[in-house]
Amino acid sequence: MEATSILPVVDALDLDESIADHLRPGAPMRARDGATHALPRFFFEVDSWQIALTTQLTEHFGLWEFMDVDLHEASALRMFPRYVPCAVTALAAALEVFRLEVGATVRIAANGGYRSPTHHGSRSGSPHCWGTAANIYAIGGESIDSEGQIGRYGAVARRLLPFVRVRPYGHDVGQTDDHLHIDLGYTITVPHGIPEQDDEDEQARRVDDRSARAPGVRP
Repeated sequence: MEATSILPVVDALDLDESIADHLRPGAPMRARDGATHALPRFFFEVDSWQIALTTQLTEHFGLWEFMDVDLHEASALRMFPRYVPCAVTALAAALEVFRLEVGATVRIAANGGYRSPTHHGSRSGSPHCWGTAANIYAIGGESIDSEGQIGRYGAVARRLLPFVRVRPYGHDVGQTDDHLHIDLGYTITVPHGIPEQDDEDEQARRVDDRSARAPGVRP
Protein backbone atom coordinates (compact mmCIF):
# COMPACT_ATOMS: atom_id res chain seq x y z
CA MET A 1 0.00 0.00 0.00
CA GLU A 2 1.36 3.37 -0.99
CA ALA A 3 1.27 6.42 1.26
CA THR A 4 -1.27 8.98 0.13
CA SER A 5 0.30 12.00 1.80
CA ILE A 6 3.49 13.51 3.15
CA LEU A 7 3.01 14.02 6.86
CA PRO A 8 3.65 17.56 8.07
CA VAL A 9 5.99 17.99 11.04
CA VAL A 10 4.98 20.37 13.82
CA ASP A 11 6.75 21.87 16.82
CA ALA A 12 4.45 20.91 19.69
CA LEU A 13 5.45 24.04 21.60
CA ASP A 14 3.43 25.93 18.98
CA LEU A 15 0.27 23.85 19.36
CA ASP A 16 -2.83 24.93 21.21
CA GLU A 17 -2.60 24.47 24.95
CA SER A 18 -5.41 21.90 24.90
CA ILE A 19 -3.05 19.60 22.97
CA ALA A 20 0.42 20.69 24.05
CA ASP A 21 -0.37 20.43 27.75
CA HIS A 22 -0.94 16.70 27.26
CA LEU A 23 2.06 16.14 24.97
CA ARG A 24 4.38 18.12 27.31
CA PRO A 25 6.94 18.85 24.56
CA GLY A 26 10.52 19.10 25.81
CA ALA A 27 9.51 18.64 29.45
CA PRO A 28 11.50 16.27 31.69
CA MET A 29 9.96 12.93 32.59
CA ARG A 30 11.45 10.69 35.24
CA ALA A 31 12.16 7.04 34.50
CA ARG A 32 11.90 4.20 36.98
CA ASP A 33 15.66 4.32 37.64
CA GLY A 34 15.43 7.98 38.66
CA ALA A 35 16.97 9.40 35.47
CA THR A 36 15.07 12.13 33.64
CA HIS A 37 14.67 12.47 29.88
CA ALA A 38 13.24 15.30 27.78
CA LEU A 39 10.00 14.40 26.03
CA PRO A 40 9.68 14.80 22.23
CA ARG A 41 9.11 18.23 20.79
CA PHE A 42 8.58 17.43 17.09
CA PHE A 43 5.60 15.41 15.93
CA PHE A 44 3.97 14.21 12.74
CA GLU A 45 0.54 15.78 12.36
CA VAL A 46 -2.06 13.26 11.19
CA ASP A 47 -5.22 14.94 9.91
CA SER A 48 -7.54 11.92 9.70
CA TRP A 49 -7.83 8.22 10.38
CA GLN A 50 -7.85 7.67 6.61
CA ILE A 51 -4.38 9.21 6.39
CA ALA A 52 -3.20 7.02 9.27
CA LEU A 53 -4.57 3.93 7.51
CA THR A 54 -2.96 4.72 4.15
CA THR A 55 0.44 5.94 5.32
CA GLN A 56 3.03 3.17 5.32
CA LEU A 57 6.11 3.70 7.50
CA THR A 58 7.69 0.51 6.15
CA GLU A 59 6.55 -2.24 3.81
CA HIS A 60 4.68 -4.11 6.55
CA PHE A 61 3.82 -1.43 9.13
CA GLY A 62 1.28 1.34 8.72
CA LEU A 63 1.21 4.49 10.80
CA TRP A 64 -2.19 3.55 12.26
CA GLU A 65 -0.68 0.55 14.07
CA PHE A 66 1.33 2.87 16.33
CA MET A 67 -1.62 5.20 17.09
CA ASP A 68 -4.33 2.87 18.38
CA VAL A 69 -5.40 4.05 21.86
CA ASP A 70 -8.54 3.83 23.97
CA LEU A 71 -10.26 5.90 26.65
CA HIS A 72 -7.13 5.83 28.81
CA GLU A 73 -5.82 8.58 26.51
CA ALA A 74 -6.95 12.18 26.94
CA SER A 75 -9.99 12.97 24.81
CA ALA A 76 -8.20 15.90 23.13
CA LEU A 77 -5.55 13.47 21.84
CA ARG A 78 -8.13 11.06 20.43
CA MET A 79 -9.50 13.74 18.10
CA PHE A 80 -7.97 14.73 14.77
CA PRO A 81 -5.57 16.09 13.94
CA ARG A 82 -3.48 13.74 16.07
CA TYR A 83 0.22 13.85 16.83
CA VAL A 84 2.87 11.12 16.82
CA PRO A 85 6.56 11.65 17.72
CA CYS A 86 8.85 11.61 14.71
CA ALA A 87 10.94 8.79 16.21
CA VAL A 88 8.10 6.38 15.41
CA THR A 89 9.78 5.93 12.03
CA ALA A 90 12.87 4.46 13.74
CA LEU A 91 10.67 2.05 15.70
CA ALA A 92 8.87 0.95 12.54
CA ALA A 93 12.21 0.33 10.80
CA ALA A 94 13.42 -1.83 13.69
CA LEU A 95 10.18 -3.82 13.74
CA GLU A 96 10.40 -4.31 9.98
CA VAL A 97 13.73 -6.11 10.44
CA PHE A 98 12.12 -8.27 13.13
CA ARG A 99 9.05 -8.98 10.98
CA LEU A 100 11.14 -10.08 8.00
CA GLU A 101 13.04 -12.52 10.22
CA VAL A 102 9.96 -14.16 11.77
CA GLY A 103 8.17 -14.26 8.43
CA ALA A 104 4.72 -13.55 9.84
CA THR A 105 2.41 -10.66 10.63
CA VAL A 106 3.38 -8.75 13.79
CA ARG A 107 0.46 -7.21 15.68
CA ILE A 108 0.80 -4.24 18.06
CA ALA A 109 -1.69 -4.01 20.93
CA ALA A 110 -4.03 -1.09 21.54
CA ASN A 111 -2.16 1.39 23.76
CA GLY A 112 0.94 -0.58 22.80
CA GLY A 113 2.50 1.98 20.46
CA TYR A 114 2.69 5.72 21.12
CA ARG A 115 0.86 7.06 24.14
CA SER A 116 1.17 10.48 25.66
CA PRO A 117 2.81 11.18 29.04
CA THR A 118 -0.67 11.93 30.43
CA HIS A 119 -2.10 8.60 29.24
CA HIS A 120 -3.42 6.58 32.19
CA GLY A 121 -0.89 3.83 31.44
CA SER A 122 2.16 6.11 31.18
CA ARG A 123 4.26 5.52 34.27
CA SER A 124 7.92 6.00 35.09
CA GLY A 125 9.06 7.53 31.83
CA SER A 126 7.90 4.73 29.55
CA PRO A 127 9.53 4.86 26.07
CA HIS A 128 5.98 4.60 24.72
CA CYS A 129 5.83 8.36 25.41
CA TRP A 130 8.65 8.85 22.89
CA GLY A 131 6.94 6.72 20.23
CA THR A 132 9.80 4.22 20.50
CA ALA A 133 8.18 1.20 22.17
CA ALA A 134 5.82 -1.50 20.93
CA ASN A 135 3.81 -4.14 22.76
CA ILE A 136 3.37 -7.08 20.40
CA TYR A 137 0.43 -9.31 21.27
CA ALA A 138 0.48 -11.71 18.31
CA ILE A 139 2.84 -13.00 15.65
CA GLY A 140 1.12 -14.75 12.79
CA GLY A 141 -1.80 -16.58 14.37
CA GLU A 142 0.03 -17.08 17.65
CA SER A 143 -0.81 -15.06 20.76
CA ILE A 144 2.29 -13.97 22.65
CA ASP A 145 1.25 -14.79 26.19
CA SER A 146 3.57 -17.47 27.56
CA GLU A 147 7.10 -17.61 28.95
CA GLY A 148 8.27 -19.75 26.03
CA GLN A 149 6.90 -17.42 23.35
CA ILE A 150 8.15 -14.24 25.00
CA GLY A 151 11.57 -15.79 25.56
CA ARG A 152 11.84 -17.20 22.04
CA TYR A 153 10.79 -14.09 20.16
CA GLY A 154 12.66 -11.86 22.60
CA ALA A 155 15.86 -13.74 21.76
CA VAL A 156 15.21 -13.13 18.05
CA ALA A 157 14.76 -9.40 18.66
CA ARG A 158 17.96 -9.13 20.74
CA ARG A 159 19.98 -11.03 18.12
CA LEU A 160 18.76 -8.90 15.23
CA LEU A 161 18.53 -5.58 17.08
CA PRO A 162 21.23 -5.40 19.79
CA PHE A 163 20.33 -1.76 20.50
CA VAL A 164 16.78 -2.53 21.70
CA ARG A 165 15.49 -3.47 25.14
CA VAL A 166 13.27 -6.51 25.40
CA ARG A 167 11.42 -6.98 28.66
CA PRO A 168 11.77 -10.46 30.18
CA TYR A 169 8.87 -12.71 31.06
CA GLY A 170 7.47 -12.25 34.54
CA HIS A 171 4.78 -10.66 36.65
CA ASP A 172 6.80 -7.92 38.36
CA VAL A 173 7.38 -4.29 37.41
CA GLY A 174 9.60 -4.13 34.32
CA GLN A 175 8.52 -7.58 33.16
CA THR A 176 5.67 -8.79 30.94
CA ASP A 177 3.48 -11.88 30.79
CA ASP A 178 1.04 -11.19 27.94
CA HIS A 179 3.02 -9.48 25.17
CA LEU A 180 6.49 -8.92 23.77
CA HIS A 181 7.80 -5.47 24.68
CA ILE A 182 10.50 -4.01 22.39
CA ASP A 183 11.80 -0.46 22.78
CA LEU A 184 14.56 1.81 21.48
CA GLY A 185 14.91 3.83 24.67
CA TYR A 186 14.49 7.59 24.87
CA THR A 187 15.08 8.47 21.23
CA ILE A 188 14.15 11.87 19.80
CA THR A 189 14.17 12.51 16.05
CA VAL A 190 14.32 15.96 14.45
CA PRO A 191 13.60 15.57 10.71
CA HIS A 192 15.47 17.48 8.03
CA GLY A 193 13.90 20.76 7.02
CA ILE A 194 12.92 21.85 10.51
CA PRO A 195 13.60 25.57 10.92
CA GLU A 196 16.47 26.57 13.17
CA GLN A 197 15.52 25.98 16.79
CA ASP A 198 15.37 28.62 19.50
CA ASP A 199 18.48 29.36 21.47
CA GLU A 200 18.78 27.23 24.61
CA ASP A 201 17.50 29.89 27.02
CA GLU A 202 14.41 30.61 24.93
CA GLN A 203 13.66 26.91 24.45
CA ALA A 204 14.01 26.30 28.20
CA ARG A 205 11.63 29.17 28.94
CA ARG A 206 9.01 27.88 26.53
CA VAL A 207 9.26 24.35 27.93
CA ASP A 208 9.00 25.65 31.50
CA ASP A 209 5.93 27.72 30.61
CA ARG A 210 4.22 24.70 29.10
CA SER A 211 5.19 22.42 31.98
CA ALA A 212 3.81 24.84 34.56
CA ARG A 213 0.37 24.65 32.94
CA ALA A 214 0.37 20.96 32.06
CA PRO A 215 -1.52 18.24 33.94
CA GLY A 216 0.59 16.16 36.29
CA VAL A 217 2.37 13.05 35.05
CA ARG A 218 2.06 9.97 37.17
CA PRO A 219 5.34 8.90 38.80
